[in-house]
Amino acid sequence: MQPPETDGPVRIPPELRWLKWLVIVLAGVMIAGFLVLIAALVIRLNAEALPLPDQIALPEGAEAQAFTQGSDWIAVVTTDDRVLVYGRDGVMRQEMQIDRAP
Repeated sequence: MQPPETDGPVRIPPELRWLKWLVIVLAGVMIAGFLVLIAALVIRLNAEALPLPDQIALPEGAEAQAFTQGSDWIAVVTTDDRVLVYGRDGVMRQEMQIDRAP
């Protein structure tokens, strides 16, 4: 069996031509979105972090379990269910006891 002979290049039907351009545009948008995502990550990771004190003196017998920070404070959750709030200079501002659920 021989392939059908044509008198020139094969013409793409208009419906498929529209689909072809739609796929090309979609690929371009996806590539642009990926580049924007990478740029956002690079900008975010290069942003200057908030300064932390060199040392924080925990009360006697306290052991740190978790840590979080705000714009001008640092909080340390201890294993004995206390939240210790420090200023950016490392000085304790507040201490709170966490009540355990019955």
